[in-house]
Amino acid sequence: MAETLPEQRLTRRTLRDETLLVLALSLGASGVSALISFIGSVTKPGGLKEQAATLNASAAPGRPWLDLAWQLFDIATDLVPVALVAHLLLREGQNLRTLGFDRTRPLTDLGRGAAVAAVIGSTGIAFYLAARGLGFNLTVVPEALPDVWWKYPVLVLSAVQNAVLEEIIVVGYLLRRLGQLGWTPGTALVASAVLRGSYHLYQGIGGFVGNMVMGVVFVLLYRRWGRVGPLVVAHSLLDIGAFVGYALLAGKVDWLPTA
Repeated sequence: MAETLPEQRLTRRTLRDETLLVLALSLGASGVSALISFIGSVTKPGGLKEQAATLNASAAPGRPWLDLAWQLFDIATDLVPVALVAHLLLREGQNLRTLGFDRTRPLTDLGRGAAVAAVIGSTGIAFYLAARGLGFNLTVVPEALPDVWWKYPVLVLSAVQNAVLEEIIVVGYLLRRLGQLGWTPGTALVASAVLRGSYHLYQGIGGFVGNMVMGVVFVLLYRRWGRVGPLVVAHSLLDIGAFVGYALLAGKVDWLPTA
């Protein structure tokens, strides 16, 4: 019979340092990188909408098998912080189920996630087009992969990886730790939303504001449902729609900007 780890009492300093380290290894570092990228964009001659931000690019142009290996490697390593969070929760005698990331309510999570994606997806596209038209956003290129057999599976895997990483760390884990550190619910909500906006700043002001608003909505839904599962579903569907939709429609419709 497997042994169960005893729950440990963690000091505020341990919780604080742990949280900072998790963020430094994941989306906190992405926020700093996005800020540097944004500074480079706004100080470059020409408007933001004349510049492009590419999300899923080829890692080895002209070498499809090597490219695939790099794509899968990047997806797998980007999920390591989630494994770290799971390990840290075990130290408390908890696990990812504590955050509502499990298979106990698949149909409910799928239904709620699909509904959220439908609402946010339609408004998100309109907001992006408006922000770009006003010069507040770069032209976002969701994918620039070669036209090979693994293109669409990789885009779907990339979307799911983004969703799992962001919702577990920025919503479930961060809110839990900030609550344990004594932050008020309102302050924790702002911190989570600003963090989400920060690592999208490379897209421009529109990307920052739009994702910050989405962050507020996701925190409120998480507190209502007590589960990150629906948020992972919603985020996955949103990114799959953006990545695959762009691959299918780019250059074929007039309303979709391309680089």
